[in-house]
Amino acid sequence: MGWFTGSEYWMGRLVLEHGIAAIYLIAFVAAARQFRPLLGAHGMLPIPRFLARRPFKASPSIFHLHYSDRFFAGVCWLGAAVAGAITAGAGELVPLWAVMAAWLLLWVLYLSIVNVGQVWYGFGWESILLESGFLAVFLGNDTVAPPVLVLWLARWLVFRIEFGAGLIKLRGDSCWRDLTCLYYHHETQPMPGPLSWFFHHLPKPLHRVEAAGNHVAQLVVPFGLFAPQPVAGVAAAIIVVTQLWLVASGNFAWLNWLTIVLAASALDFPRLGGVFGIPSPPALAGPPVWFTTLVLAFAAAVLLLSYFPIRNLASPRQRMNVSFNPFHLVNSYGAFGTVGRRRREVVIEGTDEADLTGQTVWREYEFKGKPGAVNRLPTQWAPYHLRLDWLMWFAAISPLYAQQWRDALLTRLLRNDSDTLRLLRRNPFPDKPPRYVRVLLYSYRFTTWAELRRDRAWWHRTLIGVSVAPMSLDRRFD
Repeated sequence: MGWFTGSEYWMGRLVLEHGIAAIYLIAFVAAARQFRPLLGAHGMLPIPRFLARRPFKASPSIFHLHYSDRFFAGVCWLGAAVAGAITAGAGELVPLWAVMAAWLLLWVLYLSIVNVGQVWYGFGWESILLESGFLAVFLGNDTVAPPVLVLWLARWLVFRIEFGAGLIKLRGDSCWRDLTCLYYHHETQPMPGPLSWFFHHLPKPLHRVEAAGNHVAQLVVPFGLFAPQPVAGVAAAIIVVTQLWLVASGNFAWLNWLTIVLAASALDFPRLGGVFGIPSPPALAGPPVWFTTLVLAFAAAVLLLSYFPIRNLASPRQRMNVSFNPFHLVNSYGAFGTVGRRRREVVIEGTDEADLTGQTVWREYEFKGKPGAVNRLPTQWAPYHLRLDWLMWFAAISPLYAQQWRDALLTRLLRNDSDTLRLLRRNPFPDKPPRYVRVLLYSYRFTTWAELRRDRAWWHRTLIGVSVAPMSLDRRFD
């Protein structure tokens, strides 16, 4: 069975198994900690209401069988426990069928969450995690030699992530073609990180080098993944380095880390072993017939389903981050087809005064990740995902996008809802709820070096206007 398995893929499989399980762990913990105010029975977009109008075949989920907040939390913590066990190496201590069942359980649990998650889970990295997690079902463990086909399917996934992102950029925004997008991106990206200010202030010629390097890394290098070693390993290393650059420059949940894990599985570990002391693969048995049959069936299914993302990649009207089936398998990916030239932020304020006048004192709610106070350095959160903070970025771009949950958020703030307040960094009304809240729209930009030294501020902001007029639980001023 030399055509089917290869001991040289042993370390690549190990990287995939532990890396994907670790990301699963983060995803389940994030879901457990944030779902009640977002999706709970009394949340902003309640799951029971969604299930009432969405059939199972459109959004397969175990929550169609039963939903309660306690059951949802149990699903999250069960997923976290199983993912944590695999991350710690438990998958190597159980029979082959058992580790496959564990991976399949993780996929079913997370698919169930994503398919009822609505806009809070409308991100491309959810589909990447689900596709990676289903691929992991067929990786096996140390009871069998690594299946070569599955490792190559991991490279095919990396290719679609990178090449899709490269094409959508060239097709989507002229600044990618004239190499000026990085003049703006570090400042206008959804959630800047602690180094984003410094990246933004790199010399413009270096920004152009960044953009050109991005095109090479996403449009040329991914083809090298399918070449023999050491070319495939070099291509994988380039992808890993460019993804680490993105990790340092922003907060994109687990998108970059999962891409790093997938790409790292293609590194040339036999050659690297002599340099870095990587252990040699142990002697592993050949796979049983039933396992071989399942892997071949899985590879055939991926081949057939690949028609849809290939057609999408070839289309001049390429769609970004689209799933062609409700199981989120063999999807199309992409990121930042357009780059904003100007950053807008919504700022929520409240007051406990009964009468609103020109002298009313308004106090600002602070979020954990999104820009707010101008003197606060952006925080590193990735690979953890702050879902409300990300959606606030979209709300600033298009108020209509946030209509389905915005008023529910404001109402919960007017009640000092404890679950909602746990999503925030600071509640300016710890003792009693505010009487009124409002939403303002600001234009934000990074300060200059001189402004940073003078004002000790990372941001400068200018008021654009009122996005949502003052409202109370029983009254609204338009």
